[in-house]
Amino acid sequence: MWWDAGYWLVVGVGALLSIGAQIWVQRAVGRWSRVPTRGGLSGREVAELILRVRGVQGVRIEPVAGFLSDHYDPSRRVLRLSPDVYEGRSVAAAGIAAHEVGHAIQDADGYVPMRLRQKMVPVANVGTQLGLWLTVIGLVLGALQLATVGVVLFGGFVAFTLVTLPVEFDASLRAHRALADSGYFTPEELAGVRQVLTAAAATYLAAAASALLQLLYWASLLSGRRDE
Repeated sequence: MWWDAGYWLVVGVGALLSIGAQIWVQRAVGRWSRVPTRGGLSGREVAELILRVRGVQGVRIEPVAGFLSDHYDPSRRVLRLSPDVYEGRSVAAAGIAAHEVGHAIQDADGYVPMRLRQKMVPVANVGTQLGLWLTVIGLVLGALQLATVGVVLFGGFVAFTLVTLPVEFDASLRAHRALADSGYFTPEELAGVRQVLTAAAATYLAAAASALLQLLYWASLLSGRRDE
């Protein structure tokens, strides 16, 4: 396993995908964080505007520490924005804030993939914490049933990463549409928003691809052991 060239190939490809996506998003955010919007709205004001126009009520907006730590908490209906986004008046801040509002709109609309992802969170947590450990221990000890349980659990985590993709892509589409409809942003600014959101989407694609490659590797290894 650890000495298997196939394992290191999977790990290497996954690492390259992740690093490449992170570099892309950091460059996109860095570039468009230096470009102020014509309308001069802060990320918080952009979020408030879209929520109001879309008729979504009962969502709180609050700052949260960290870089790119922005997220929407559906359990508490809270939209949390990092300092650079909450107070920022850049193209990047507007795009990121709008993306998180996209999740709030999904929540209000009862968007099915988002509901499904919420229900899968416990499965994903168990899968990522125990799945690979059980798989490795089972294969080392020759306990193939234990390894099978591990692969199935890790498969739950992989399914979570795949379900996340349409949720994130849809939120980005909603964000771009909302900003375009607002009339506050120029075509150049909207193009910048699209670049930021596309780069962010690449991080989710990289995570899903990496997880899927790992699942296929462990499943094939387990299948080979069964055939021996």
